[in-house]
Amino acid sequence: MINRFALIAMLLLSGCAAGTVSQGAPEPLKPIDPARFFTGRWYEMARTPMSLTNGCVAGTTDFITGPAGVLVERDACRKGSPAGPEKVFEGPVSVLNPGENTEFTVHYVFYGVIPLIATYWVLDRADDYSWFIVSTPSFHNVAILDRDPRPSAAALAAITARLTAMGYDESKLEFPPHFPN
Repeated sequence: MINRFALIAMLLLSGCAAGTVSQGAPEPLKPIDPARFFTGRWYEMARTPMSLTNGCVAGTTDFITGPAGVLVERDACRKGSPAGPEKVFEGPVSVLNPGENTEFTVHYVFYGVIPLIATYWVLDRADDYSWFIVSTPSFHNVAILDRDPRPSAAALAAITARLTAMGYDESKLEFPPHFPN
């Protein structure tokens, strides 16, 4: 059962599952200042549904400094409701294109032994680093994250419109419940 789950998780997170968009993601639009981007907490506003996140709400991504100064991405969500138990995936981050800093991998480990390397591209971001759009290189799995746990509907619509302009089908997104006020 664990091996089957691990295989499904690897396929979903890597974007290799059936239905992958063949054209791939567009090139990232803006370079990233690592000191502004790879720090603190980001709140998930929208994402492509996948079995790994079924039932997950109030998602967050934290970039933290781990042992020996290694950058670690900690992805978490709550099961069922914003007050539900936390589900966490984390791993060290490796930037693939230093200088631009828009492409990186996270080396996740499931069940303490099953490795998974997921590659992400930051396709677009706010000039003030208040939000970003991230995707797998295949453009199959996409997410919108914000520094504000409750951005306005107009702000979220504007970011979603940017993603649509890149060629992503907005109807594939889900907008899970966020954190309460």
